[in-house]
Amino acid sequence: MVAIRTLDKGKRVIARQTEVNAPADELFAVVADPHRHGELDGSGTVKDTVKGPERLELGSKFSVGMKQYGVPYRITSTVTDFVDGDTTKVIEWKHPMGHTWRWEFQESRPGVTTVTEAFRYGTAKAPKLLEILKMPQQNAQGITSTLEKLAKKYS
Repeated sequence: MVAIRTLDKGKRVIARQTEVNAPADELFAVVADPHRHGELDGSGTVKDTVKGPERLELGSKFSVGMKQYGVPYRITSTVTDFVDGDTTKVIEWKHPMGHTWRWEFQESRPGVTTVTEAFRYGTAKAPKLLEILKMPQQNAQGITSTLEKLAKKYS
């Protein structure tokens, strides 16, 4: 069974964390390639219709076909944080509505990486609306499923 931890990262931040039996470089490469986001998605909303670079960097824009509540749509996000360091790797992108998705990778020992995914909606244009629509709860489930899927892939 995959252990998923709930993290307290402050108000209007939904964050989950797990350990994955893979090097941080390998995991970061998957998230840094928007064309591979469908492989990660545990929410069932991300489709494989991506437009954008093969590897993201700070300021990159990419668009993804999505489907929610049976309605297909496309969003374009912008990378707002990107760190590809030796010990820490971070990638974050901003949704057009202002909320962000953040991934952090910390290799705790060779071949084992602590992976954190966070939905940060305090910066959203309408955070209260997201709460009314129960998006924090929905995204918490999606993040948990995504991290479980990722950890199982490398178990």
